[in-house]
Amino acid sequence: MTGLEGKVALITGAARGQGRSHAVRLAEAGADIIAIDICANIETMDYPNASPEDLKETAAQVEALGRRILTVEADVRDAAATRAAVDRGHEIFGRIDIVLSNAGIVRLSDDPEDYAQMWDDVVSTNLSGGFHVVNAAVPHIISGGHGGSIVFTGSTAGVRPTANLNTAALAYTASKWGLVGICKQYAASLAEHSIRVNIVHPTGVASGMTMNEAMGRLVEEAAAGGKNSIAEMQNAMPIDILQPSDISDAIAFLVSDQAKWITGVSLPVDAGFSVR
Repeated sequence: MTGLEGKVALITGAARGQGRSHAVRLAEAGADIIAIDICANIETMDYPNASPEDLKETAAQVEALGRRILTVEADVRDAAATRAAVDRGHEIFGRIDIVLSNAGIVRLSDDPEDYAQMWDDVVSTNLSGGFHVVNAAVPHIISGGHGGSIVFTGSTAGVRPTANLNTAALAYTASKWGLVGICKQYAASLAEHSIRVNIVHPTGVASGMTMNEAMGRLVEEAAAGGKNSIAEMQNAMPIDILQPSDISDAIAFLVSDQAKWITGVSLPVDAGFSVR
């Protein structure tokens, strides 16, 4: 895909995984990048977040393509910090055309003692964080007068439920279903400005969220016949897990002119998980 020359894409959760893949893919198409990531761990999570070194690697890969990139370490749970990061990106590049609200977390193990804090962390990152970044970016996109494209990262958890009473799983599902509603309301509200808003729903993707010790324990338990949060989470098509680039394929299409009349769409990229 080509055709993003002169455009600027803002991406959260950009230090690794899907976020880095999206940054590189859009840079290949000609876009400059504003890359935001917390680059710090959250106590209630049971796997590590990306590091500052990971964000530097994203920058190196984008710059190797001859594109410009601004990296900002910011927590999307913090509305003020998120707005400052977005405003800084707009000040430096002079425009924002694409927003990929990709930052997200979950807890894979059983609930911690402070389950209420864990609920707040998951919902504040996935749902409130998505709102914070889009709310900060929309005025800049409108002021540019060129239209734009916003894509939220949802989940198959935002398409169909799986049986799991863990608070983290409930918080994750609630946050992803909430993003669907926000997406559609933004799509209806911003259409007059030629700003399109869509959401993609990946199945399991090889990333920091899935390739870690906590997930490894669950996989081993499920393989031995145990019932846990992933025991029945299998794709209909013959593939166990997707690659970040598979999701970038869908993102690249949705932000391109080829999708110029597509808005308000909730798109599973899930190897048939949601119809299994």
